[in-house]
Amino acid sequence: MAEQQIIIAGFGGQGVLSMGQILSYAGLLEGKNVSWLPSYGPEMRGGTANCNVIISEELVGSPIVKEADAAIIMNLPSLEKFEKFVVSGGNLLINSSLISEKTSRRDVKAYKIPANDIANEIGNAKVANMVILGAYVELTKIVSPKSIIQSLEKVLGSSKRNLIQINEEALKRGAESVKCLV
Repeated sequence: MAEQQIIIAGFGGQGVLSMGQILSYAGLLEGKNVSWLPSYGPEMRGGTANCNVIISEELVGSPIVKEADAAIIMNLPSLEKFEKFVVSGGNLLINSSLISEKTSRRDVKAYKIPANDIANEIGNAKVANMVILGAYVELTKIVSPKSIIQSLEKVLGSSKRNLIQINEEALKRGAESVKCLV
């Protein structure tokens, strides 16, 4: 895949910006050109948050995603706002634990990932972002799961190294949730 333009969106506190950051670091580790452009509301935790991520074999001309190859959507307001930016034939990953409504798009591949439910099964609701990121990586193969784990170590830092194992399990479970759909 030469390039992926991704929108990741949800409430602040759902790990939306860290998902984008981890994905960007993974691209860098694999020698790709990347761009990560975060955006969040004034409340930060509980307000809206989204980011644009571009991972490319070529130079990235602009960090703004206007035609997304994929959108990772964590809540209903984000689905309503961002589904229109996904190109025809693109991927729309929806956190079905929090979104029961269907996408209005019939020209995209929509995947319902029960990210919060899977995270709760694992034992930590905070890894829902890693569940849906694992599904995205499995679907697109834009970066390797190994690069995601290495990036996670960088983002979390040494003080939170104890969280690597549960995040790795979340990534694995997210990938498993879509393997039969690929």
